[in-house]
Amino acid sequence: MKKVITYGSFDLFHEGHYKLLERAKALGDYLIVGVTTEQYDESRGKLNVVDSIIDRIENVKKTGFADKIIVEDHVGQKVEDIQKYSVDIFAIGSDWVGTFDYLKDFCEVVYLERTKEISSTLIRKQKYPIIKMGIVGTGRIAARFIPEAKFVSGIEVISAYNPHKESAKQFGERFGLQTGWENFEEFLSPLDAVYVASLHQTHYEYAKEALNHGKHVLCEKPMALSKAKAQELFAAAKQNNCLLLEAIKTAYCPGFGQLLGVARSGVIGSIVDVEACFTRIADPDSRECKDPKYGGGFLEFGNHTMLPIFKLLGTQYKSVNFDIIRDEKGIDLYTKASFSFEKGMALSKTGVAVKSEGQLIIAGTKGYILAESPWWLTKSFEVRFEDSSIKEQYTARFLGDGLRYELSEFVSLIHNGERKSYKFTEEESIAMASVIEEFMKERDKIIVLK
Repeated sequence: MKKVITYGSFDLFHEGHYKLLERAKALGDYLIVGVTTEQYDESRGKLNVVDSIIDRIENVKKTGFADKIIVEDHVGQKVEDIQKYSVDIFAIGSDWVGTFDYLKDFCEVVYLERTKEISSTLIRKQKYPIIKMGIVGTGRIAARFIPEAKFVSGIEVISAYNPHKESAKQFGERFGLQTGWENFEEFLSPLDAVYVASLHQTHYEYAKEALNHGKHVLCEKPMALSKAKAQELFAAAKQNNCLLLEAIKTAYCPGFGQLLGVARSGVIGSIVDVEACFTRIADPDSRECKDPKYGGGFLEFGNHTMLPIFKLLGTQYKSVNFDIIRDEKGIDLYTKASFSFEKGMALSKTGVAVKSEGQLIIAGTKGYILAESPWWLTKSFEVRFEDSSIKEQYTARFLGDGLRYELSEFVSLIHNGERKSYKFTEEESIAMASVIEEFMKERDKIIVLK
């Protein structure tokens, strides 16, 4: 008897799950299916699991493919199970290619082709249908988004759009996505939501068209380059009953939420100053170092540094002043943005060709919070006081590339029928667009020496 084993969450059971089990069963005579517990899913970075383990086991049982169903609840169990049940073949979806090659020492490993364009027919009667998502743009951030998406339950990325068809084709072949759409409207048609990850100057137009076609939008920062355009996008979202969320991953990460909670708790007294720095020595051939209008440090990292400022001091700044260093091409190499508030001040430092200590400092009347570089991933921070011997240290999990957290929030809000997030609000997004608009006007006044 040839034994096959496979594992999964099998949350919101759909056609893709059914076909995977069917293919796994066809590999042998006896199929063992491991269903993961909620706790184990969370520990391995799977977010937003909806169905209880009882429901998920029952859905696997109903297919008739499983000869034995077991529960997976800890790291290392796959090797234990393979040996315990004398398994011949380990089978798993092709989106995990290479991940489980270590099991080849114990049995044959087979990666089964994933089902493209899955149907939600099998779950339509349930509360949460699968959200079909397409990606706009096929650059660096889009390539990081795809692997992160498989850790979020309730969503399936099915397609990608780029007006440069050859780039779209290569991206689609790499990640197994549909491409080759004649126009953007055709691309939008089968989707429930889009992730806009194209060039900065295109975010507004793509987001606007998607919203006006009734699609939920998760848009990379900066979402808009002016206050009026940001307001227009949120108005379109409301008019079409769609969720619009700006994708600054820091805002949705557990550690950053914890940091905000501690800062607001009063432990450091009244907050009077926030200093945030995000700099990088970027590749001279990268987009941010070649485009003087839409590249540079502030457009690349300014939303990140403004995030803790607006979260802790509010969006009603009295004034903002910029000190900008540009190169001979006009690229914003390094920028300091100084904010004045009614009861505080703040400093944002960003750069693509100047390196500084990338830390976040929140100063209060009783102490301060220090989150060291890279604070935007917020894995740890310290609360410090006048007595340097007293320190409170905090740590938090940060899984993968962090993009799963913003996507998890996006999916959760859609499933719950909500159209706004307290983690990153409409007011904060509009305030950032307003600052970006002021920055671009100020930057373009500067005479670049040849």
